[in-house]
Amino acid sequence: MSNIVETAVGAGTFNTLVAAVTAAGLVETLSSEGPFTVFAPTDEAFAALPAGTVEGLLADIPALTKVLTYHVVAGKVMAADVVTLTSATTLEGSNVTIDASNGVKVNGANVVATDIECDNGVIHVVDAVLLP
Repeated sequence: MSNIVETAVGAGTFNTLVAAVTAAGLVETLSSEGPFTVFAPTDEAFAALPAGTVEGLLADIPALTKVLTYHVVAGKVMAADVVTLTSATTLEGSNVTIDASNGVKVNGANVVATDIECDNGVIHVVDAVLLP
């Protein structure tokens, strides 16, 4: 089994996320023991942001780090547990809202794939970038 970063690289649908994690210097953190739960936006989710948003974040590492750590929760929270929650505290320090009343949404982003297990946690795929 691979760690979160290796799994994201191998999937091929998280190229923007991997580039952002690399630019922010978070590869080592997300490759460490963890465990972590990552709500991972796809390349399409990043592409849906307003023009210039990704470039702006890549040019502002503190802001980029804040956005990226807003997608990460400490601990390994599997989908069966996520659906019992109404919020979760992110590594960024703020809470995300979880709504499992009609599918599962995190801050309004749809969770489109769940329980991608990694050595150091789990990835749930979301269809939008979460902004703190």
